Amino acid sequence: MAISKSNSTVLLRGESGTGKELFANAIHEISDRNENPFVAINCAALPDSLLESELFGYEKGSFTGAMQSGKDGLFKESNNGTIFLDEIGELSMLLQAKLLRVLQEGKIRRIGSNKEEEVNVRIIGATHKNLEEMIKNGEFREDLYYRLNVIPIKIPSLKERLEDIPMLVHYFINKLNKKIGTSIKGYRQDFLDELMNYEWPGNVRELQNIVERAMNLCSTDILTSNEIS
Repeated sequence: MAISKSNSTVLLRGESGTGKELFANAIHEISDRNENPFVAINCAALPDSLLESELFGYEKGSFTGAMQSGKDGLFKESNNGTIFLDEIGELSMLLQAKLLRVLQEGKIRRIGSNKEEEVNVRIIGATHKNLEEMIKNGEFREDLYYRLNVIPIKIPSLKERLEDIPMLVHYFINKLNKKIGTSIKGYRQDFLDELMNYEWPGNVRELQNIVERAMNLCSTDILTSNEIS
């Protein structure tokens, strides 16, 4: 994938649950940055104040409850690697301005600090929102949009790419064996047939949930249609 060799910013677009983080991780893994961290954060999962400290870090004593040692933010932790900002359309205007600074100058400033630090991070953003409409409504910065949208990639829904299901099932089996302590080796054709004949309203996220449930229910080391309920 040619875009993996680039340092340009990527913007992934697609419905919720289409596997944008998997795609971002794949870009990182085949890039020249793959020996350095891949850090992912969901921008919709944290309130604004916490998200700012998570991304940019803070100096000791910057606010009530701050660790006395201070904290490196995720941009610093992912230095020379890749940071994946999921649901980037949820960023406040304040954080949009700070992110724009990172993209323009490659610099961050911790909360409570008057000193900027350089970082070398590739940013991959993702959203299911209509950013163009948000720009018209004054909810998203146009200059940030153009900085993020250097390499735009539209990820189709899972029902539009059923041919990816076998590959995704193999990936999830390997990943989940480690997570839940199972030793599933593969699946029978009837298991795959059930998956291929489904509409997938929940996209890749729903597929992962179904595979995980089947692995928990399976009494052998091969998944069958009996485990799909």
